[in-house]
Amino acid sequence: MNNTFYITTPIYYVNDVPHIGHAYTTVAADVLARFARLRGQQVFFLTGLDEHGQKVQQAAHKAGIDPQLYCDRLAPQFENLWKRLNISNDDFVRTTQPRHTIVVQKTLQALYDKGEIYQADYTGWYCTADERFWTEKDVQDGLCPDCKRPVERLSEKNYFFRMSAYQDWLKRYIADHPDFIRPPSRRNEVLGFLKQPLEDLSISRPKSRLSWGIELPFDPNYVAYVWFDALVNYISVPGYLTNEPQFQTWWPADFHLIGKDILTTHSVYWSTMLASLGLAPPKTIFAHGWWTVEGEKMSKSRGNVVDPNAMIDQFGADAFRYFLLREVPFGQDGDFSDDAMVTRINSDLANGLGNLLSRTLTMIERYCDGTIPACGPSVHPVQETLIRQHAETLFTEVGNALATPEFHHGLQLCSSLMTLCDHYIETSTPWALAKQPDGKDKIATVLYHCSQALRHLSYVLYAFMPDTAADMARQLGLSWDFSQPVQPKWDDDTFPGTRIAKGRPLFPRIEGSTRSSNAAQTAIATKLNKGDLRVTDQHVPTPPSALSSATATPTPVAPQPSAPSVAAPITIDDFLKIQLKTATVLSAERVPNSEKLIKLQVDLGNEKRQIVAGIGKKYEPDALMGKRIIIVANLQPRKLMGIESQGMVLAAGEANVEGLITVLEDVAPGMKVK
Repeated sequence: MNNTFYITTPIYYVNDVPHIGHAYTTVAADVLARFARLRGQQVFFLTGLDEHGQKVQQAAHKAGIDPQLYCDRLAPQFENLWKRLNISNDDFVRTTQPRHTIVVQKTLQALYDKGEIYQADYTGWYCTADERFWTEKDVQDGLCPDCKRPVERLSEKNYFFRMSAYQDWLKRYIADHPDFIRPPSRRNEVLGFLKQPLEDLSISRPKSRLSWGIELPFDPNYVAYVWFDALVNYISVPGYLTNEPQFQTWWPADFHLIGKDILTTHSVYWSTMLASLGLAPPKTIFAHGWWTVEGEKMSKSRGNVVDPNAMIDQFGADAFRYFLLREVPFGQDGDFSDDAMVTRINSDLANGLGNLLSRTLTMIERYCDGTIPACGPSVHPVQETLIRQHAETLFTEVGNALATPEFHHGLQLCSSLMTLCDHYIETSTPWALAKQPDGKDKIATVLYHCSQALRHLSYVLYAFMPDTAADMARQLGLSWDFSQPVQPKWDDDTFPGTRIAKGRPLFPRIEGSTRSSNAAQTAIATKLNKGDLRVTDQHVPTPPSALSSATATPTPVAPQPSAPSVAAPITIDDFLKIQLKTATVLSAERVPNSEKLIKLQVDLGNEKRQIVAGIGKKYEPDALMGKRIIIVANLQPRKLMGIESQGMVLAAGEANVEGLITVLEDVAPGMKVK
């Protein structure tokens, strides 16, 4: 493994408002940088801003201020956002900085002296928005093929880079280096582009039309084309042409992370520029997909641009980071919605990671005096072996996933370890072991394995959710410095005996923020809270045809302890409207100010849910954990005493609940009941 790791994002246009696309690329780069540091590598993580060009000049003129002052006012919107998102960049370049402009001019002069830049007359279609020329074959109906805005025909003398001379070299290089452009679909796009003759690249703009740029060192009447200027940042900051020894340390870059819209500029323009300078291309250019919003392309005119600052305010930085990298495979397009965010946070973070930490630490307080226990006698050898093996290989396996990079797969590996622990707790039932003569030692074994798994999870998750990982480590009693490689080992004798410090929930569940409630639901909840309804949750046990209706208002059934209730016959079609599934109780707690209501977190195999059930007079919460129950899974969510319930628990009884409906065999959660 190389001991150095150099990763970059694009430098974002200063005139843009930071949106989900900017955050996506930068968070992805941050995860790779943080994980490399955890591996003990020396990391250089670069991001920044592109501040030259016609759009900035026009906007500054419209505002009546100098372009530099205009950039100075806008730059903090990105710098502040990166701080809020916990971005660990090592440098932040602005193309107006002298350290950059000097290298751009030296690079231009070097290419000019080699005969790689020449002057010629040119006539073409110019797009001001993209600040680039298009040929006749590119333009249709007078519109830019990229942004679809009108173009104007310009004739002017400019300087050109002999890009066409490197077409054959670039095709051979891509063929010989399959990891150079990724994912493979983007590689194929570039190869398809290179089937057409490659033209030389205009790398200047006359000052008579554009003065806001870096002046050409060999002709003061021109400034550099903004893309030539911007791309050089990847070598200017590490010290190209400045006699700084660190340039050899960092170049070639390990990763250029970009959006697919700037694939051509990086894979073709930048690669051929580097070849003409005698420099190696970056090892990998990875072009990820775009985000849409509820199926529509983001647009300022539509008002659907996702503001990362608003997401942080609403959901927190770590939850937003997690969603971006877990929701879709990196490289594919993704769709954003508040509902998707809420679902992902509740299922993976609140019910998953947060619940596992909370229930483990709660039982350590209850059964082990608040201290991480040593391992006792085996309870379930196969499960214990699986947990240990998964935990010990987690760091390596996640690292392998990030090398691709497959962020979603790395996070799935973490979820798999959590699921193993949840199942281990359910089948071991520490609350039942407490009643056995040797139960305390067996409980210690269960909690030892779960706390060890959480210890490994906190280390790996630091790259994805740094604040969450640090909080996990603190609650587990660890005093890790994540800036140093401290990869945990399972057989660490110092961990047992550590005093825990249980704190606030990592991710409080988001209760119905995007869901509605109708008058019938409210009426049922009111009756139940008063004790007028004798049901296991918010629904009256009326015939299935009534249960399947989202708008039906069930009628309370008077208690009939000596005779069964008579219900109208239903058809098989009525019954098939009900979705019954097996579920495993992950946690249970009483609802404050209610004798009957218990709030359950249940596992349905591919998702986790919260259900409020009126079984509190029959069961204590501890006795429910690990139970395999049956629920109605397709009921509309409703609130009871302000707590959302996302299903109905099936129980037997008339006036009182006599018992939960369960299954004889140890079937998997989420199985259909028919």
